[in-house]
Amino acid sequence: MCLAIPARVVEIQENDQAIVDLGGVRKDISLALVEDVQIGDYVIVHVGYALTRLDPDEAAKTLALMAEAGLMESTP
Repeated sequence: MCLAIPARVVEIQENDQAIVDLGGVRKDISLALVEDVQIGDYVIVHVGYALTRLDPDEAAKTLALMAEAGLMESTP
């Protein structure tokens, strides 16, 4: 099973790289597949790549469902 999850971009680096926040955990990812990502945007992340940008409301709903299912800690 593959899982892609919403993450908030907290830093944009050189060479299409970024740091995202995944429920308090920060990860380096590639932005090579998505254009015009800004700090604060939510992206869908799978195996270290942002696949698409995501509406903040949809990201919040998805993260809440994942927390409810026990897949991650709830976010404020």
